[in-house]
Amino acid sequence: MDLGLSGKTAIICASSQGLGRACAEELARAGCRIVLNGREPEPLAQTAAAISAETGATVATVAGDIGDPAVQAALIETAGTPDILVNNNGGPPPRGFRDVDAAALHAGLDANMVTPIRLVQQVIDGMIERRFGRIVCITSGSVKSPASGLDLSSGARIGLTGFLAGVAREVAGANVTINFLLPGLFATRRLPGVMSFAAKSQGIDMETAEARGRERIPAKRFGDPAEFGAACAFLCSAQAGFITGQSLLIDGGAYPGVL
Repeated sequence: MDLGLSGKTAIICASSQGLGRACAEELARAGCRIVLNGREPEPLAQTAAAISAETGATVATVAGDIGDPAVQAALIETAGTPDILVNNNGGPPPRGFRDVDAAALHAGLDANMVTPIRLVQQVIDGMIERRFGRIVCITSGSVKSPASGLDLSSGARIGLTGFLAGVAREVAGANVTINFLLPGLFATRRLPGVMSFAAKSQGIDMETAEARGRERIPAKRFGDPAEFGAACAFLCSAQAGFITGQSLLIDGGAYPGVL
């Protein structure tokens, strides 16, 4: 399927690896000019070179913490006229809610709620003027099904979802959409941390924790980041203009509800 994205410019936050990188790869394959972001310059440059070589896309990079206003400004300047924004950031490490002190609380909210909102504020008016915009926020399956140890992540991302829900309806008439992708357990660098917390809290070893994790998923496996990237690219496509304000859970069937 031609996604209608040839020549569009996409900013993908926290995209040197994992789910962010998977989204960047698929958008590059769809013909987008890509602006990558990551904290470490060397891995970021390696990712950019790999994506460019594989897809032929123009790939620019902006290294640094996406929460830094100067990094945000550099991303916007490098993109010029961004048509697509994929909001992404690392979540706080799993911990018991009693262990979340004030500093951790504010850092989690800033990284996973405040920062993506600020980026939306900076790109959305240009999208409205050009009558095309796609904003995808990568949140977490814990938004739909909160999990012990992910309380801070759940709270911040639920806050982001609620904040942008009304904004999505406000701008839909300008062909600007805002949607949310909710990953379950994917084979990324974050997975060992989640499994380690599960092993410690249950008094089991990592191998057993991973086996139990897979067993709880009806698909009987962890997700492939490429699957996630493909879903992101579709939500950014011209064909997805009638989808907005939605939270798409991608978890292999782990969430048992129907709504």
